[in-house]
Amino acid sequence: MTTTDAGTGRSARLDALPFTREHRRLLVGSGTGWALDAMDVGLISFVLAQLAVQWQATSTELSFIASAGFVGMAIGAGLGGLLADRIGRRQVFALTLLIYGLATGASALSGSIAVLIAWRFVVGLGLGAELPVASTLVSEFAPPRIRGRIIVFLESFWAVGWTLAAVIGFLVVPASADGWRWALAIGAAPAIYAVVVRLGLPESVRFLESKGRHREAEATVRRFEESAGLAAPSAEVPAPAPVPVPAAAKSRVSALWSPGLRRRTGALWLVWFCVNFSYYGAFIWLPTILVASGFSLVRSFAYTLIITVAQLPGYAASAFLIERWGRRRTLAVFLAGSAVSAVLFGLAGDTMQVIAAGMLLSFFNLGAWGALYAVTPEIYPTRIRATGAGWAAGIGRIAAILAPLAVPLLRDVGGTSLLFAVFAAFFVVAALGAFGLPEKQGEALED
Repeated sequence: MTTTDAGTGRSARLDALPFTREHRRLLVGSGTGWALDAMDVGLISFVLAQLAVQWQATSTELSFIASAGFVGMAIGAGLGGLLADRIGRRQVFALTLLIYGLATGASALSGSIAVLIAWRFVVGLGLGAELPVASTLVSEFAPPRIRGRIIVFLESFWAVGWTLAAVIGFLVVPASADGWRWALAIGAAPAIYAVVVRLGLPESVRFLESKGRHREAEATVRRFEESAGLAAPSAEVPAPAPVPVPAAAKSRVSALWSPGLRRRTGALWLVWFCVNFSYYGAFIWLPTILVASGFSLVRSFAYTLIITVAQLPGYAASAFLIERWGRRRTLAVFLAGSAVSAVLFGLAGDTMQVIAAGMLLSFFNLGAWGALYAVTPEIYPTRIRATGAGWAAGIGRIAAILAPLAVPLLRDVGGTSLLFAVFAAFFVVAALGAFGLPEKQGEALED
């Protein structure tokens, strides 16, 4: 192997491996952080429902609580991606877990809506940065032939965390006047798990190569090769000669809009914006919407739990189809299914219709999320991969800020039917935007 081929050789060696116990360890380790993230985001929906009753909080006040977290997520996603391309995926992953875990625990002590809003903003900084960084890290280790499926499996941990939030919401929040405080205290768990991430997960080989840390990269590749039962090369693989970075690529954010990338970046940001608006508009407000529709607090929490469980088969279907249909087709089909489900939910009358339509919306919407997270890091080269994923997520969080604010206004104008018709329209636009994304099924990541 020549000196100039060494870096590419390490990536090729990694890509040629089967799915090993080291891949599984990385997937479960990152997925646990992902589940804790989802638990935190999901808990706030149950907290809002109790605060509406206990503190007599207005819809506007509840909207500000929800949106404050998404403001932090929008900022955190962009900054997290930039940091991950500068100091490493694992470092930022651990840091974000620590930030939002501690802030969630602190928010349990809030004595006023203003204080809770401030803490939710800090929580959002950590939450927003974690998801695109985690998906980038796992994507850079996954074998190309099953990379999409692995990322969907990673995203499926979101359903585990959201289901856990629903269980806590059902059992803990209604148990006492301080139930919402205890729920948020449980949400401090990521601060502890951050230590596990920092000590136990590997750093991306492609990132290490891009920073000239060749010995660390070689050690990581050999660890994965040993896990696959393969003999490592007998000699140390030489480091490649440094490759100058073109001037146009030095600004990572502007590089996202370079001539070769601008179309995919525009399509990606459109999809992220529309999916975030509809998902968070619907699911953050779901328990509160059910209470406003006449269901008791406990019963609305129980229905939300049932609806949430339907996320798991949605992820399973997406994971199966993404390596058969490809990324774009799978994403578009699940987004179209989300649009139809949103219309059905808006028109639902009795209890069974509400539950059935809600389960369909969970199935298709979270299947779409899995496909979206699979395609996002694939479309950028290593030097800006985390930046691209982070900024796409950050643009999406802008929609997540707007959605909780728009929900009360739309319900006042046209009720639940109009509200979910708007969500359906956003899903349709996202489905059309999916066709502007490049198809990377089975291809090696661009270094």
